[in-house]
Amino acid sequence: MASDPSTAVTAASGFRPALIVVDMQEDFCPPNGSLAVTDGRTIVPLINTLLALPSLVLRIGTRDWHPPNHISFASNHPSAQPFVDTATIVNPHNPAERYQTRLWPVHCVADTPGAALVPELDAARLDAVIDKGTDPRVEMYSAFYDPLRAPRVSDTGLADALRKARVTHVYVVGLAGDYCVRSTVVDAHAEGFETYVVAEGTRPVDVGGWEACKVQIEGAGVRVVSVESEEVRRLFS
Repeated sequence: MASDPSTAVTAASGFRPALIVVDMQEDFCPPNGSLAVTDGRTIVPLINTLLALPSLVLRIGTRDWHPPNHISFASNHPSAQPFVDTATIVNPHNPAERYQTRLWPVHCVADTPGAALVPELDAARLDAVIDKGTDPRVEMYSAFYDPLRAPRVSDTGLADALRKARVTHVYVVGLAGDYCVRSTVVDAHAEGFETYVVAEGTRPVDVGGWEACKVQIEGAGVRVVSVESEEVRRLFS
């Protein structure tokens, strides 16, 4: 099979970009999603444009893929209210390690319609789809791994996949900007990749806090860039 000349030029320049499309699932999108993000569906055309770019060496999609008894569901905690209440996550292998997590409505239960990728997403272009949040004991926003470290409970293998493809730069789009996108980009940067959030390609749960969240993301070493920026335009060249 003949190689794509655009990809060959990209590789020769030392620029090997990957696109991660985070959680473009029915339950995160209006009009019927149980945890619908405002305007979440409107970002799909831009994501499809990016997916079609031949300069990308890897295209990864992610899905929340929860069991019904997942710890993040408010319905699994007596009297708890979604969005308002929190739960304590305890490392099942190390009770001394724990953290608080926000509780949500039931969403993206594995093998249900709400967990499906939205049909307008050009999912055929994805090289792989990674499922996360599969362990009922642990909340996992990041496409890489859960936030527990001593020891870690879940690891999707995404970092290894990016390294195997010799990726240098990671571009991230999808839902939601202030949760799963944020955690994914922070971990991508920590793994040593030059990392970008494409601002027009994501939407947050908490719209009022999004500007402050972007400042925190950039404080972690990640760039939040416009689709018109030099960093994104580089993908089109």
